[in-house]
Amino acid sequence: MNRINKLKQAAVKQNKPIRFAIFNPANITYLTNSTGAAGLFIPGEGETILFASAVNYEYLKSEIKGFDVQRLKLGEKMIDKLKQYISAEKISVDSLPIESWRWLSQVAGGEENLELINNLICELRKVKDEQEIMAIKEACKIADIGIQTAQETIQAGLSEKDLAAEVEYAMRKAGSEGVAFESIIASGVCCAFPHGASMNKIISKGDLVTVDIGAIVNFYRSDITRTFIVGKATDKQKKIYETVKLAHQKAYEAIKPQVSAKEVDYAGRQVIEKAGLGEFFVHNLGHGVGLEVHEYPVLSPNSRDILEVGNVVTDEPGVYIPGFCGVRIEDTVVVTKDGAEKLTKAPYASLS
Repeated sequence: MNRINKLKQAAVKQNKPIRFAIFNPANITYLTNSTGAAGLFIPGEGETILFASAVNYEYLKSEIKGFDVQRLKLGEKMIDKLKQYISAEKISVDSLPIESWRWLSQVAGGEENLELINNLICELRKVKDEQEIMAIKEACKIADIGIQTAQETIQAGLSEKDLAAEVEYAMRKAGSEGVAFESIIASGVCCAFPHGASMNKIISKGDLVTVDIGAIVNFYRSDITRTFIVGKATDKQKKIYETVKLAHQKAYEAIKPQVSAKEVDYAGRQVIEKAGLGEFFVHNLGHGVGLEVHEYPVLSPNSRDILEVGNVVTDEPGVYIPGFCGVRIEDTVVVTKDGAEKLTKAPYASLS
C-alpha cells in the first residue's frame, strides 16, 4: 500500500476529510519520495497533483511517476493555483502560515471546512518502513565515517571550523547528500553549549571536543555525537564522561517495543541525577530521526509516546557545566521486535 492510501485510511479512522492540501516539504517528500515541489493536492478520487515552480518543473516531470505535475508560472503562488481545485467543502491541511490559512478558509467556505492533519502525518512518519530504515542505515554508516575522520584529525591548534570542514568533506566523499543539520564542533568551555555552532575557536590541549554530525541518504538523516579529549583528561572530566556514557547505555537498554518514551528518558536521566549532575542535563534524552533530524517520537520526561517497532530515535544524554565543559554521547537507534539496534556504530572515545 502506498503512503497516500495509508494517509487516506488514517484520515477515515479519525473522521477527517480525504481531500488533502499538503504544504510541509518533509510531508511532501514522505508522500511522493521527491523533493522540490511547492505543494501537493490529493483529491478524494483521481490523480494526485504535484505543483512545481518553473525551476523544478522539468526535473519533477521527468523523475516523478503517477502524479499530475503542474507548473507554476513565474510569480504565481501555489495557493493561487490550488484555488481551481478547492470548492466549499471540507479539506485536510497539514500546515500553513496564518495569512495563507485565512485565504484557504475563504476558498473552502469557512474555517470550519479546514481540518488540521499534520499530527496525523507525523504519526505515520513515526514508524519507518524497510526502505526508510535502509536509507537511515546508510546515512549512519556515512556519519560513522565522519566521526572517524574527526577522531583522526582532532589536534591542538586546529580550529573548530576547520575540523567541521574536514568532517563534512569526508561525509560528502562517502556519499552524503549534504549535512543533516549544521555540524556542531565544540571544544573546551564551548562544550557547555549543547547546540553551539562550530566557530573559529582554536582547540587546545586538555580540551574536551564534542562532535555532533549527521549525513543524508535518499532524503533520510542520521545523528551521532562523540566527545573526545585532546591530551589527557582530568579526574573531573573523566567522571562526567563516564557518567554520561553509563546513562547512554542504560537508556539504550530501556529501548524496547511498548515501552513508554518517558521511561527511556528516566533510565538515562536517573544515572546523571544520582551522580549529582542532574541540573546540568538540560534537554530531552532523545528524539525521532527521519526526513527531518527532529521528529516524533520524543524521549522526554513528559512524553506520551509509546515506542513501536520501526521507530528510529536518538539516545543522547549530556552534561553541560557552564564555564568548564560539556559531554554528550549519541547514537541513532531503531526499535526492533527484540529490543533495539544501534545504527551508528563509531567507537566511543576512551578518556583513561
